[in-house]
Amino acid sequence: MTSPDFSAGAAWQRGEFVPIADASIAMTDWGFLRSDAAYDVVTVWDGAFFRLDAHLDRFFASCRRFRLDAGKSRDEIVGIITHCVRLAGLRSSYVEMICTRGQPPWGSRDPRQAVNRFHAFAVPYVWIANEEQRARGLNVVMSGVRRIPSASVDPRAKNYHWNDMTMALFGALDAGGDTVLLTDGAGGVVEGPGFNVFAVTGGRLVTPAEGVLEGVTRRTVIEMAQSLGLPVELRALAAEELRGADEAFLSSSGGGVLPVTRVDGHELGNGRVGEVTARLRDLYWEWHRDPRYSTPIAYGGEVS
Repeated sequence: MTSPDFSAGAAWQRGEFVPIADASIAMTDWGFLRSDAAYDVVTVWDGAFFRLDAHLDRFFASCRRFRLDAGKSRDEIVGIITHCVRLAGLRSSYVEMICTRGQPPWGSRDPRQAVNRFHAFAVPYVWIANEEQRARGLNVVMSGVRRIPSASVDPRAKNYHWNDMTMALFGALDAGGDTVLLTDGAGGVVEGPGFNVFAVTGGRLVTPAEGVLEGVTRRTVIEMAQSLGLPVELRALAAEELRGADEAFLSSSGGGVLPVTRVDGHELGNGRVGEVTARLRDLYWEWHRDPRYSTPIAYGGEVS
Protein backbone atom coordinates (compact mmCIF):
# COMPACT_ATOMS: atom_id res chain seq x y z
CA MET A 1 0.00 0.00 0.00
CA THR A 2 1.16 3.54 -0.75
CA SER A 3 1.98 5.75 2.22
CA PRO A 4 -0.35 8.72 2.77
CA ASP A 5 0.90 11.94 1.20
CA PHE A 6 1.06 14.62 3.90
CA SER A 7 3.12 17.08 1.83
CA ALA A 8 0.23 19.56 1.45
CA GLY A 9 -0.71 19.37 5.13
CA ALA A 10 -2.04 17.00 7.77
CA ALA A 11 -5.26 16.82 9.79
CA TRP A 12 -6.52 15.01 12.87
CA GLN A 13 -10.13 13.83 12.82
CA ARG A 14 -12.07 11.10 14.56
CA GLY A 15 -8.96 9.73 16.24
CA GLU A 16 -6.63 9.50 13.22
CA PHE A 17 -4.22 11.58 11.17
CA VAL A 18 -5.07 12.00 7.50
CA PRO A 19 -3.71 14.07 4.57
CA ILE A 20 -5.38 17.48 4.48
CA ALA A 21 -7.07 16.62 1.16
CA ASP A 22 -8.88 13.73 2.88
CA ALA A 23 -10.01 15.68 5.96
CA SER A 24 -13.77 16.07 6.39
CA ILE A 25 -16.49 16.95 8.82
CA ALA A 26 -19.85 15.19 9.15
CA MET A 27 -22.48 16.98 7.07
CA THR A 28 -24.94 16.88 9.98
CA ASP A 29 -22.50 18.38 12.49
CA TRP A 30 -23.87 21.72 13.69
CA GLY A 31 -20.40 23.12 13.14
CA PHE A 32 -21.15 22.78 9.43
CA LEU A 33 -24.90 23.37 9.45
CA ARG A 34 -24.93 26.32 11.87
CA SER A 35 -21.36 27.61 12.19
CA ASP A 36 -21.66 26.32 15.76
CA ALA A 37 -18.00 26.00 16.63
CA ALA A 38 -15.00 27.64 18.26
CA TYR A 39 -11.51 27.63 16.86
CA ASP A 40 -8.06 29.13 17.13
CA VAL A 41 -5.03 29.46 14.89
CA VAL A 42 -1.43 29.27 16.03
CA THR A 43 1.50 29.64 13.66
CA VAL A 44 4.80 27.87 13.31
CA TRP A 45 7.81 29.90 12.14
CA ASP A 46 11.30 28.47 11.67
CA GLY A 47 10.27 25.25 13.35
CA ALA A 48 8.67 26.70 16.49
CA PHE A 49 5.15 27.62 17.60
CA PHE A 50 4.71 31.33 18.34
CA ARG A 51 2.85 32.17 21.56
CA LEU A 52 1.32 28.71 21.78
CA ASP A 53 0.17 29.16 25.39
CA ALA A 54 -1.75 32.34 24.54
CA HIS A 55 -3.56 30.60 21.68
CA LEU A 56 -4.43 27.60 23.84
CA ASP A 57 -5.74 29.92 26.56
CA ARG A 58 -7.98 31.67 24.05
CA PHE A 59 -9.17 28.40 22.48
CA PHE A 60 -10.31 27.02 25.82
CA ALA A 61 -11.89 30.38 26.75
CA SER A 62 -13.80 30.43 23.44
CA CYS A 63 -15.03 26.89 24.07
CA ARG A 64 -16.25 27.84 27.53
CA ARG A 65 -18.03 30.92 26.16
CA PHE A 66 -19.96 28.80 23.64
CA ARG A 67 -20.47 25.89 26.06
CA LEU A 68 -18.31 23.54 24.02
CA ASP A 69 -16.00 20.84 25.34
CA ALA A 70 -13.13 19.76 23.10
CA GLY A 71 -12.71 16.61 25.18
CA LYS A 72 -8.92 17.05 25.12
CA SER A 73 -6.43 18.37 27.63
CA ARG A 74 -3.92 21.08 26.73
CA ASP A 75 -1.15 18.48 26.51
CA GLU A 76 -3.26 16.26 24.24
CA ILE A 77 -4.01 19.16 21.90
CA VAL A 78 -0.34 20.16 21.81
CA GLY A 79 0.56 16.57 20.94
CA ILE A 80 -2.01 16.42 18.13
CA ILE A 81 -1.14 19.73 16.46
CA THR A 82 2.59 19.10 16.85
CA HIS A 83 2.26 15.77 15.08
CA CYS A 84 0.20 17.37 12.29
CA VAL A 85 3.11 19.76 11.69
CA ARG A 86 5.66 16.96 11.86
CA LEU A 87 3.75 14.71 9.46
CA ALA A 88 3.66 17.50 6.89
CA GLY A 89 7.30 18.38 7.53
CA LEU A 90 6.41 22.07 7.79
CA ARG A 91 8.90 24.55 9.21
CA SER A 92 6.42 27.41 8.73
CA SER A 93 2.80 26.52 9.22
CA TYR A 94 -0.76 27.69 9.82
CA VAL A 95 -2.22 25.40 12.48
CA GLU A 96 -5.89 25.34 13.40
CA MET A 97 -7.64 23.70 16.35
CA ILE A 98 -11.44 23.42 16.19
CA CYS A 99 -14.26 22.28 18.42
CA THR A 100 -17.64 21.76 16.73
CA ARG A 101 -21.01 21.20 18.38
CA GLY A 102 -21.52 17.80 16.80
CA GLN A 103 -25.04 16.50 16.32
CA PRO A 104 -27.84 15.97 18.84
CA PRO A 105 -30.08 12.92 18.33
CA TRP A 106 -32.36 13.20 15.29
CA GLY A 107 -35.44 15.25 16.10
CA SER A 108 -33.73 17.11 18.96
CA ARG A 109 -32.78 20.76 18.81
CA ASP A 110 -31.25 20.67 22.28
CA PRO A 111 -27.54 21.58 21.93
CA ARG A 112 -26.88 20.00 25.32
CA GLN A 113 -27.50 16.59 23.75
CA ALA A 114 -24.83 17.00 21.09
CA VAL A 115 -21.46 15.27 21.37
CA ASN A 116 -18.83 17.93 20.71
CA ARG A 117 -15.98 17.08 18.32
CA PHE A 118 -12.34 18.15 18.20
CA HIS A 119 -10.50 18.60 14.89
CA ALA A 120 -7.09 20.01 13.95
CA PHE A 121 -4.95 20.59 10.90
CA ALA A 122 -1.62 22.05 9.78
CA VAL A 123 -0.96 23.51 6.33
CA PRO A 124 1.80 25.75 4.93
CA TYR A 125 1.95 29.23 6.46
CA VAL A 126 -0.88 31.50 5.27
CA TRP A 127 -0.32 35.19 4.45
CA ILE A 128 -3.48 37.32 4.30
CA ALA A 129 -1.62 39.84 2.11
CA ASN A 130 0.69 38.96 -0.77
CA GLU A 131 4.30 40.11 -1.09
CA GLU A 132 3.50 43.08 -3.32
CA GLN A 133 0.71 44.25 -0.98
CA ARG A 134 3.00 43.98 2.03
CA ALA A 135 5.67 46.06 0.29
CA ARG A 136 3.44 48.92 -0.92
CA GLY A 137 0.85 48.78 1.85
CA LEU A 138 -2.79 47.79 1.66
CA ASN A 139 -5.72 49.75 0.31
CA VAL A 140 -8.41 49.19 2.93
CA VAL A 141 -12.06 49.97 2.21
CA MET A 142 -14.38 51.13 4.98
CA SER A 143 -17.59 49.14 4.65
CA GLY A 144 -21.13 50.18 5.42
CA VAL A 145 -21.80 46.63 6.60
CA ARG A 146 -22.21 46.57 10.36
CA ARG A 147 -20.27 44.00 12.36
CA ILE A 148 -22.48 41.50 14.21
CA PRO A 149 -23.27 43.18 17.57
CA SER A 150 -21.29 41.85 20.52
CA ALA A 151 -24.53 41.21 22.40
CA SER A 152 -25.49 38.70 19.68
CA VAL A 153 -22.17 36.90 19.06
CA ASP A 154 -19.26 37.60 21.39
CA PRO A 155 -16.30 38.54 19.13
CA ARG A 156 -13.85 37.77 21.93
CA ALA A 157 -14.61 34.07 21.38
CA LYS A 158 -13.09 33.08 18.04
CA ASN A 159 -15.88 31.83 15.80
CA TYR A 160 -16.99 31.26 12.20
CA HIS A 161 -19.89 33.75 12.10
CA TRP A 162 -18.34 35.61 9.18
CA ASN A 163 -21.19 36.38 6.77
CA ASP A 164 -21.05 40.09 7.64
CA MET A 165 -17.31 40.16 6.94
CA THR A 166 -17.67 38.10 3.76
CA MET A 167 -20.34 40.39 2.32
CA ALA A 168 -18.27 43.45 3.27
CA LEU A 169 -15.22 41.89 1.63
CA PHE A 170 -17.14 41.35 -1.62
CA GLY A 171 -17.96 45.05 -1.65
CA ALA A 172 -14.37 46.08 -0.96
CA LEU A 173 -12.88 43.85 -3.64
CA ASP A 174 -15.50 44.95 -6.17
CA ALA A 175 -14.49 48.56 -5.42
CA GLY A 176 -10.81 47.82 -6.12
CA GLY A 177 -9.66 47.53 -2.51
CA ASP A 178 -7.38 44.87 -1.02
CA THR A 179 -9.44 44.16 2.08
CA VAL A 180 -12.13 45.67 4.31
CA LEU A 181 -12.85 47.11 7.75
CA LEU A 182 -16.28 46.94 9.34
CA THR A 183 -17.85 49.42 11.74
CA ASP A 184 -20.04 49.10 14.80
CA GLY A 185 -22.98 51.04 13.38
CA ALA A 186 -22.05 54.18 15.32
CA GLY A 187 -19.14 55.26 13.12
CA GLY A 188 -16.51 53.33 15.06
CA VAL A 189 -14.10 51.00 13.29
CA VAL A 190 -13.94 47.50 14.77
CA GLU A 191 -12.15 44.80 12.76
CA GLY A 192 -11.87 43.02 9.42
CA PRO A 193 -11.86 39.42 8.21
CA GLY A 194 -9.11 37.87 10.29
CA PHE A 195 -7.38 40.98 11.63
CA ASN A 196 -7.38 43.88 14.09
CA VAL A 197 -6.51 47.48 13.14
CA PHE A 198 -4.22 50.14 14.59
CA ALA A 199 -4.01 53.86 13.74
CA VAL A 200 -0.81 55.81 14.44
CA THR A 201 -0.92 59.57 15.08
CA GLY A 202 2.05 61.47 16.46
CA GLY A 203 3.71 58.22 17.50
CA ARG A 204 0.65 57.19 19.54
CA LEU A 205 -1.12 53.92 18.71
CA VAL A 206 -4.91 53.58 18.89
CA THR A 207 -6.79 50.31 18.52
CA PRO A 208 -10.50 49.60 19.11
CA ALA A 209 -11.27 48.33 22.60
CA GLU A 210 -14.79 46.94 22.08
CA GLY A 211 -16.51 44.75 19.51
CA VAL A 212 -13.34 42.96 18.44
CA LEU A 213 -11.53 39.68 18.79
CA GLU A 214 -8.72 40.27 21.26
CA GLY A 215 -6.12 38.96 18.83
CA VAL A 216 -2.89 37.38 20.03
CA THR A 217 -1.04 39.40 17.38
CA ARG A 218 -2.89 42.52 18.60
CA ARG A 219 -1.68 41.72 22.11
CA THR A 220 1.84 41.21 20.78
CA VAL A 221 1.76 44.61 19.04
CA ILE A 222 0.61 46.29 22.25
CA GLU A 223 3.43 44.63 24.21
CA MET A 224 6.00 45.52 21.53
CA ALA A 225 4.86 49.15 21.52
CA GLN A 226 5.14 49.30 25.31
CA SER A 227 8.65 47.83 25.13
CA LEU A 228 9.57 50.67 22.74
CA GLY A 229 7.98 53.34 24.93
CA LEU A 230 5.20 54.05 22.42
CA PRO A 231 1.89 55.10 23.99
CA VAL A 232 -1.06 52.80 23.23
CA GLU A 233 -4.73 53.70 23.62
CA LEU A 234 -7.46 51.04 23.66
CA ARG A 235 -10.62 52.97 22.89
CA ALA A 236 -13.18 53.74 20.20
CA LEU A 237 -11.57 54.52 16.85
CA ALA A 238 -13.76 56.66 14.61
CA ALA A 239 -13.61 56.03 10.87
CA GLU A 240 -12.68 59.67 10.27
CA GLU A 241 -9.84 59.42 12.78
CA LEU A 242 -8.45 56.44 10.90
CA ARG A 243 -8.71 58.28 7.59
CA GLY A 244 -6.73 61.19 9.08
CA ALA A 245 -4.04 59.10 10.79
CA ASP A 246 -0.32 59.41 10.03
CA GLU A 247 -0.04 55.65 9.63
CA ALA A 248 -2.18 52.56 10.01
CA PHE A 249 -1.63 48.84 9.99
CA LEU A 250 -3.44 45.56 10.49
CA SER A 251 -2.39 42.83 12.90
CA SER A 252 -2.94 39.15 12.15
CA SER A 253 -1.30 35.79 12.71
CA GLY A 254 -1.42 35.59 8.91
CA GLY A 255 1.40 38.08 8.40
CA GLY A 256 2.01 39.93 11.66
CA VAL A 257 2.04 43.72 11.16
CA LEU A 258 0.61 44.58 7.72
CA PRO A 259 0.92 48.22 6.59
CA VAL A 260 -2.05 50.24 5.34
CA THR A 261 -1.16 53.11 2.98
CA ARG A 262 -4.60 53.90 1.51
CA VAL A 263 -8.12 54.05 2.90
CA ASP A 264 -10.95 53.99 0.37
CA GLY A 265 -8.35 54.61 -2.35
CA HIS A 266 -7.01 57.82 -0.73
CA GLU A 267 -3.44 58.05 0.52
CA LEU A 268 -2.91 57.78 4.26
CA GLY A 269 -0.26 60.13 5.63
CA ASN A 270 2.47 60.39 3.00
CA GLY A 271 1.20 57.32 1.14
CA ARG A 272 4.17 55.17 2.15
CA VAL A 273 4.75 52.52 4.80
CA GLY A 274 5.23 54.48 8.03
CA GLU A 275 8.27 54.42 10.30
CA VAL A 276 6.36 53.18 13.35
CA THR A 277 4.67 50.48 11.29
CA ALA A 278 7.99 49.30 9.82
CA ARG A 279 9.64 49.25 13.25
CA LEU A 280 6.86 47.14 14.75
CA ARG A 281 6.74 44.87 11.68
CA ASP A 282 10.45 44.07 12.01
CA LEU A 283 10.27 43.62 15.77
CA TYR A 284 7.36 41.20 15.39
CA TRP A 285 9.54 38.76 13.47
CA GLU A 286 12.44 39.32 15.87
CA TRP A 287 10.20 38.25 18.74
CA HIS A 288 9.66 34.91 17.01
CA ARG A 289 13.24 34.08 17.98
CA ASP A 290 12.66 35.02 21.61
CA PRO A 291 12.48 31.86 23.79
CA ARG A 292 9.80 33.55 25.94
CA TYR A 293 7.36 33.20 23.05
CA SER A 294 8.57 30.27 20.96
CA THR A 295 7.96 26.56 21.51
CA PRO A 296 10.38 24.51 19.34
CA ILE A 297 9.05 21.40 17.61
CA ALA A 298 10.97 18.11 17.87
CA TYR A 299 10.49 16.90 14.32
CA GLY A 300 11.72 13.40 14.95
CA GLY A 301 9.18 12.54 17.66
CA GLU A 302 5.79 10.86 17.73
CA VAL A 303 2.49 12.01 19.14
CA SER A 304 2.10 11.10 22.80
